[in-house]
Amino acid sequence: MASSQVETVSTSADKAKLGLAIALVVASLAGFYLLSKQGQVVQWGALIAGLVAAVVVFVTSESGKQFVAFGRDSVREVKKVVWPSRKEAMQMTAYVFGFVVIMALFLWLTDKALEWVFYDLILGWKR
Repeated sequence: MASSQVETVSTSADKAKLGLAIALVVASLAGFYLLSKQGQVVQWGALIAGLVAAVVVFVTSESGKQFVAFGRDSVREVKKVVWPSRKEAMQMTAYVFGFVVIMALFLWLTDKALEWVFYDLILGWKR
């Protein structure tokens, strides 16, 4: 269990990196549309290069490092999960479907009973 406490101290350099990453994303999108007359290879090259640069800048920031650490921790936790066998999954799915059918019948019967009580017995609106 990874219970390391991380205090986030946002420095001006870290904020500048995040701002640069956002600016690179915007610039790559703008370049993609502005370079439409240069051909698709140039368009996509500018977009991919800008996005890769933005990711590199983001990962070097403190927020990016925390995001990568979170991803690693998530993968580690998913590896610990004990997944059900196919038979167990099918049984649980059948239980859920059975419960839904029973609940649907119960609600339909309740609705029809209340409809009969209110419209036929109390109000006397025979159809």
